Amino acid sequence: MENKSLIFDFDGTVCDTGEGIKKSAKFALDSFGIESPEWEELDYFIGPPLLITFQEKFGKTPTEADELVKKFRERYSKTGLFESRLYDGVKDMLKALKNDGFKIGIASSKPQKFIEELLAHFEIIEYFDSVCGVSFKADCEPKTSIIARCAEELGADSGFTFVVGDTHYDIDGAKENALKSIGVNWGYGTKFELIESGADFIVDKPEDVEAVALGLYEQTDNVTGIFSGNVLTVHHDDVTLCNGNSAKRECVDHPGGVAVIGLTDNNEILLVRQFRYPYKEVIFEIPAGKLEKGEDPFDAGVREFKEECGAVADNYFSLGEIYPSPGYTNEIIRLYGATGLRFEEQNLDDDEFLQIVKMPFDELIDRIMTGEIKDAKTVAAALKLKYLKK
Repeated sequence: MENKSLIFDFDGTVCDTGEGIKKSAKFALDSFGIESPEWEELDYFIGPPLLITFQEKFGKTPTEADELVKKFRERYSKTGLFESRLYDGVKDMLKALKNDGFKIGIASSKPQKFIEELLAHFEIIEYFDSVCGVSFKADCEPKTSIIARCAEELGADSGFTFVVGDTHYDIDGAKENALKSIGVNWGYGTKFELIESGADFIVDKPEDVEAVALGLYEQTDNVTGIFSGNVLTVHHDDVTLCNGNSAKRECVDHPGGVAVIGLTDNNEILLVRQFRYPYKEVIFEIPAGKLEKGEDPFDAGVREFKEECGAVADNYFSLGEIYPSPGYTNEIIRLYGATGLRFEEQNLDDDEFLQIVKMPFDELIDRIMTGEIKDAKTVAAALKLKYLKK
C-alpha cells in the first residue's frame, strides 16, 4: 500500500513568523550600521537561508553575513521566535490529515531547534512524523536537500507525496525530488511566483490542502460572469480536476445569511409563516435574513430577530453553520439560539409580509419528522436545539 505523505514548509506556510524574523533582521543590520528599509519591508528574509540573504541583498561577504546571522539570533532566540502565530485553519487541517492517514513532515531552512520550539508552543508537534530543519553550524543547506531528507524519513512514495509551500523554493524543491507540489496563497510568495515555478496546485485556504491530498480538489482556471443582481451573482467556471481533466461548474455567489431559533419560557418556538416565491408556497421557518456587506453575523442575527418577530433575547448562543445547497451556491447560514425573550415592535421591510407563530417545541419536531416543515435552516436549528436540551 502506498505511503501518502505531505511535506510542509514552515515559515509562511504553517506559521506566520514574519514579524519576529523581520524585526530581528533589522536589529542585526542596525547593530552593524548597515542602511536598510524599515522592518515591515524585509519580507525577503522569510524562507531562504539568512546567510544567503545577507550576502545577496546587502552585498556582504560570507564572513560578514555569518556575523549578521549571529546578531540576528541574539534577538530572535529571546524575543523574535514568539512574535509568531499559526495561520488560521492550519491546526484543524493538520488534525484532519492525520485522521485521513497521511504522514506529515516539515522541510524548512529554519534551524530545527526553532521549528520544534514553535511546534511545541502552538501544541501541534504531535501531528508531525518528521521535522527537518538546519543546524546552527550548517544553515545553507539547499531546500531541495532538506525536502529529500524529509521524504526519506517519512518513507515517502513519490507518486503519493506533496510538498506544500508559499514560495518558488518549495515548488522547485518538489520538482527536483520528483514530488507533486501545492502552492499556498496565504504566505510570503505571490500567486504569480507559484504559477511561474509550476506548482501543480495553488490553494487559498488550509482546508484546500486536504482536498488536494485526497484527490478531491477542483482548481478554478477561468470565471465567466453571467448575472449580477442585488443579492446574487451567477458565474460559469472552467475547472481542472485532480486527475487533470477539465470540467465546468455553474455557481451562485451569496453574501450569506443568519437565522435565529427563539425558545419562549413556555417551551414554544417563534416561527414566521410567509410566501416563498421560488416554491410558490407558504412555509413555516425560523426568522432569518441575509448578511449586509461587512456585517458581523451575530449582530445580523439580533437585528433580524428583532425586525421580523419584534423579539429581543437575554441570551443568544451559536448553533454553528450550515451549507444549504453546496452543489451550486457558496451560501453559508449561521444559526443562533435565543432564550429569555421579551417582545417589542416589529420593523418589517416594505416588501416583507409574514405572520408570527408560536409553536410548541415538540409539535415543531413532530412536523419536521413528518416532512410537513421542510425549510433546511429550521430543520437544522430545531434538531440542534433539541439535542442541546437533552
